[in-house]
Amino acid sequence: MRLFPVVLAILLCGNGPAARVPAVAGAAADPVFGTWANPKHTIAVKTALCGGALCGAIVDATAKAQSDARDAGIEHLVGTELLRAYHKTGSGHWSGTVFVPDMGRSFASRIVQLSPNTLRISGCIWGGLICKSQDWTRL
Repeated sequence: MRLFPVVLAILLCGNGPAARVPAVAGAAADPVFGTWANPKHTIAVKTALCGGALCGAIVDATAKAQSDARDAGIEHLVGTELLRAYHKTGSGHWSGTVFVPDMGRSFASRIVQLSPNTLRISGCIWGGLICKSQDWTRL
């Protein structure tokens, strides 16, 4: 249980194995699509459609974020897919999974678009009983 905040922080900071970069086809149709920065501005994630679902992969990272990823055994931070298979559940609301690279596991997640330039990304355990959120800003 004590690991959850650390794991979620790692997830939202962007450490993980190289993965596909999202496609941009149809991305302009929904304001959730674009490039977003985590609260500390150490990574940028591009959200787009991936086979009909929303996904998001790291497109930029600071030297420190890349160094932290290498320390965790992740050679290529840029390209890591953090947001996977999100489906729209309402206006500005999405449900999917977040990948926790250090654990090699995915967890239930929600994205809520608070404004045109702010996303709240939540990762949850135990069927959504315990969640942690961060607000990401559009770049």
